[in-house]
Amino acid sequence: MTVNKIIYVLDTNILLHEPFAFLSFKEHDVVVPMTVLEELDSIKDRNKDVSRDARVAIRALEDTLVNASPEQVLSGVKLPQNDELHPSGCLSIFNDYALDESKVKLSFNENDNRIISTAIYLQAQNPKNKVVLVTKDINMRLKAKGAGLAFVEDYRTDQLIDDIQFLTKGYHQFTGDFWQHVKECESETQGRNTTHYIKRDLLPNSYINEYLIDEGEHFAGKITGGDDEKLSIVDLSRERLMAKQAWGIHPKNIYQGMAMDALLDPTIDLVILTGPAGCGKTLLALATALEQVIERGLYDKIIVTRSTPEIAESIGFLPGTEEEKMAPWLAAITDSLEVLHKQDENMNGSLDYIMDKANIQFKSVNFMRGRSIQNALVLLDECQNLTASQLKTIITRCGEGTKIVCSGNLAQIDSNYLTAVTSGLTYIVERFKDFPGSSNINLNGVVRSRLASFAEENL
Repeated sequence: MTVNKIIYVLDTNILLHEPFAFLSFKEHDVVVPMTVLEELDSIKDRNKDVSRDARVAIRALEDTLVNASPEQVLSGVKLPQNDELHPSGCLSIFNDYALDESKVKLSFNENDNRIISTAIYLQAQNPKNKVVLVTKDINMRLKAKGAGLAFVEDYRTDQLIDDIQFLTKGYHQFTGDFWQHVKECESETQGRNTTHYIKRDLLPNSYINEYLIDEGEHFAGKITGGDDEKLSIVDLSRERLMAKQAWGIHPKNIYQGMAMDALLDPTIDLVILTGPAGCGKTLLALATALEQVIERGLYDKIIVTRSTPEIAESIGFLPGTEEEKMAPWLAAITDSLEVLHKQDENMNGSLDYIMDKANIQFKSVNFMRGRSIQNALVLLDECQNLTASQLKTIITRCGEGTKIVCSGNLAQIDSNYLTAVTSGLTYIVERFKDFPGSSNINLNGVVRSRLASFAEENL
């Protein structure tokens, strides 16, 4: 064992979160306790999304160790090398069942304790090396520290930000009047559109398709391009943003106005809506979808999908077709449809007509893999519960002429394996922030009711 090498002991949840995580530790050594393999084995046959990740992790480990002898598996097998300049470390399986129970500090009855004991044993056997237990389980990190393990870490390779407060909002709000901050500006007008060219120094950390607003409630613009020196900004004006209309719905605040501008823009292929419960994410997405499918004829159909919570991931026990089974999980969509048509003389008749006219299809995320979706508007709701790989699977299904709207509330994550900073929703917000075909809006403010607004602020 090289003195400078770090020994990383992986917990099961790391391999469930990212099955190829053991390849991410560069020149350092990775140890997978036998208990982790047993936990993966028990999870791989469950009827849950994580069972697929468990199978992928097992297969990846087997591919790495396939030609190794039992002695090599215990001592360490060289991991694939990325390049000649950066040598890789070794992967080994540690038989934690061979530990002397009388010499460990924790009860051997729990799997977590066995994994912690493995790290403590390796720490004692390799005093010149740093031994790190890597786990996403906060309580396990506390237990490991209490048991005497010096180094415990979360897995952060997939985290693009350290704190959710640093997540880009999709807009910049200036104090006072916007023009007070601008020292030099060139403008040109074509038809009804005016483009301003300002120095990038005013907004050094800005990206294409981000919006600009001010507290003076006069200016509203959108970044359409730029270089290292200048930014081009289209002057939208607040009046035009607040006058947006889709299926009888008007924006209630400037944040909804920016969202509707992005949702109705045919040049934008991906719209990401984040924000608290009751800020209008689902209603705006549905209203603009109906407007573009039925009134404007830009798309042939609306496909609505969402992740089913872990407490009920299996939809097989519900009666009916796939769409009928998905109906309970997509009640937010049908609720929004009722809001849009509550003034109609025969609301149920209107809903049936619209469902048929817009060709609204309810699909399960579980069955999206392998599809190719053409000329459709896809509404992906509650995607804070999806991992980055799951969201990639869905977004890569979108073919020519398809627009996808991803919405979610990072404060309401149901998955045991995700946090706000590791959610797939956070991941795509950061990954797509400088993509010309995407727009991200954080809908600040609850408009559902004063009760919902008070609850969001005070509970």
